[in-house]
Amino acid sequence: MAKIIGVIPARYASTRFPGKPLAPLLGKPLLQWVYEAALSARNLDEILIATDDARIAEAGRSFGARVAFTRPDHPSGTDRVAEVAEASEASIVINIQADEPLLEGWMIDLLIPPLLAGEAEMSSLMAPVYDLTAINDLNRVKVVVDKRGYALYFSRSPLPSLARDFFYQHIGIYGYQRETLLALCRLEPSRLEISERLEQLRALENGYRIRMIEVPQPTEGVDTPEDLARAEKLLKERKK
Repeated sequence: MAKIIGVIPARYASTRFPGKPLAPLLGKPLLQWVYEAALSARNLDEILIATDDARIAEAGRSFGARVAFTRPDHPSGTDRVAEVAEASEASIVINIQADEPLLEGWMIDLLIPPLLAGEAEMSSLMAPVYDLTAINDLNRVKVVVDKRGYALYFSRSPLPSLARDFFYQHIGIYGYQRETLLALCRLEPSRLEISERLEQLRALENGYRIRMIEVPQPTEGVDTPEDLARAEKLLKERKK
């Protein structure tokens, strides 16, 4: 039977928000919200926090998480996840972003069936956005898909450029076949990846398929202290 692991890459340094994973959110660290969401997924055999920082490791252990120490020189969270995957016997690896406190376990579970069925080398999530003014927000990554749900392209720019009804916003959580993850991290950054500042384009440019799964609405990732305040408001609303 396939072993499935969830890895949460977390680093302390951040240009816009230093110490972000440990920022308090309704009485507990941002990282803990993400970890507890992963715990509520039904199909993960193991969950690890991957970090090179002792402060994050200590916090993770304080709320019961298993921590994997990784090298400090990784250029991205994906590379950090790959280091953990390389030492694991898992055949499927879920890269769970440490700044997604509104993520829910059932969303993580949705990533797994296409990988188990061999339908794609990668999987990810998207949600429809009907407020078309948001299509110009460069911080919202858009995705277009074919009729079978495979990603055609991702961009920070308006995509599709003349959307009349809605666009799909990408939610940055990924499922990988283990060997795909390791192979991608051995490749050089690709031209479109560099241009868009979106590392998932490395997969598309090298012929890997990404199966996109639709969920009802976007999550709200935390990149700045202002984002944290917005996430707090949304979590309070969820509890009502």
